[in-house]
Amino acid sequence: MKLITFIILFGIGLCRLSFADQPNVILLMGDDHGWEETGYNGHPYVKTPVLDDMAATGLHLENFYSGHPTCSPTRASFLTGRHPNRMGTFSPGWSIRPEEITSARIMGNAGYRSAHFGKWHIGTVKAESPLNPGAMGFDEWLSHDNFFELNPSFSRNGGPPEVYPGESSEILIRELIDFIGKADNSNKPFFTVVWFGSPHEPYSGLPADLALYDDLPGKYKDKQVKLTSNETGSPTTRPQGDVLRERYAEITAMDRSIGTLRTYLADEGLRDNTLLFYCGDNGTSRDGSLVTPHRGVKGEVYDGGILVPGLIEWPARVSKPRSTRIRASTSDLLPTLCGIVGQALPKRPIDGIDLTSLIDGTMRSRSNPLYFWQFGNSGGDQAENYLDPELQVGTTPLVKLMGGIATRNFKNLKHPSISAADYMGPRAIIDGRLKLVVRESKSGETEQELFDLIKDPAETKNLIGKKPVAAKKLQAELRTWQESVLKSLTGADY
Repeated sequence: MKLITFIILFGIGLCRLSFADQPNVILLMGDDHGWEETGYNGHPYVKTPVLDDMAATGLHLENFYSGHPTCSPTRASFLTGRHPNRMGTFSPGWSIRPEEITSARIMGNAGYRSAHFGKWHIGTVKAESPLNPGAMGFDEWLSHDNFFELNPSFSRNGGPPEVYPGESSEILIRELIDFIGKADNSNKPFFTVVWFGSPHEPYSGLPADLALYDDLPGKYKDKQVKLTSNETGSPTTRPQGDVLRERYAEITAMDRSIGTLRTYLADEGLRDNTLLFYCGDNGTSRDGSLVTPHRGVKGEVYDGGILVPGLIEWPARVSKPRSTRIRASTSDLLPTLCGIVGQALPKRPIDGIDLTSLIDGTMRSRSNPLYFWQFGNSGGDQAENYLDPELQVGTTPLVKLMGGIATRNFKNLKHPSISAADYMGPRAIIDGRLKLVVRESKSGETEQELFDLIKDPAETKNLIGKKPVAAKKLQAELRTWQESVLKSLTGADY
């Protein structure tokens, strides 16, 4: 009996020793938070003191990209390391597929306890869904099918939605902190994903946060923008100054909540060996776009639609402030986590790369191009559903109505064969300093633009006539990559 007890205790000791070597991981993401909407990137109004401090003291990813110009697809890339078109997550409201291997599954295999908080939007969060956070590898979740504002409704571990009074970012961080306390008592490292509902429209803010921007309604009263009415849930038009005041209040509240988290980690002695990451899920939405050095907005493959804030804090490994212009994206998160915790990559095409050498300061250039693609052929109404439609019916309510309802349903379609039309849709490749953008005009003709992102970050000078050889090379790389993606779309990876 003594020998058995010794073996058990020795084994527990080894587990604790190995777990102690593994960092805790917190991955945060804002909703529609574009690159320019931070103090550290020079925005003239928005106040983000916490993100500014992270940029000044940690690893500032100057050129970090969302995997797609819209939210659901980016979230699919964030969790899988794969382009969303591989799994049929073409646009907002299109789900992932249950066969996908997520970072939560990988981290669980490495001994982590995991949780998801906030916006999910790649399937329903209800208990019977094969795509809820639990089904995709998370141990716990407090999540919403889509986005949310003040006093949000969340489903805890698949249960019926409940209203949580208060500011949504503060609620999520409070829940995260509670989870960290429980995970710490389990002697396991924790892996958490927090997807904020801010600053997605329709906007709302606390009085103190709104007061910080009281001057904006007077400055921008003439331009009208379209968004959702908080009162009716339907489309409305409002002066941009009023909208910006509310939008920036949401960003500031989210920033403050991240500060609450950082303070907690420091007070609990967890900060040094916790990898804390923040990014946005796509560029700034059109209603909130005010000043930007980049071309385009949310929904476009120009940099204004895909370039987002990117920050990493991990004092044990990033001991000195550093900034990098090496380009990275949400697709890099899964392979980077695999590298950090010593897990093999899933045996299927992965579009991201391991950024551990970038974190350590030894990466000199990116090994693989970055690809972006808004799928142009969804298969139509005749395509067969990938899942039972009842499993794709959402439950958590939100302000914005769609089809007259306050919840969101999802879809994913089988795509057993590939046609020429499947290669269409706005798409882009970034390889080094060059970016090729390809799209079809309204008349069906293919249009191409080539930009030097170092000399021309605003993407104003089309070099397609001056660099035909480089453009042809990028076009061939893009087409080869599309072939791989479409093969995945047929289900070949499963």
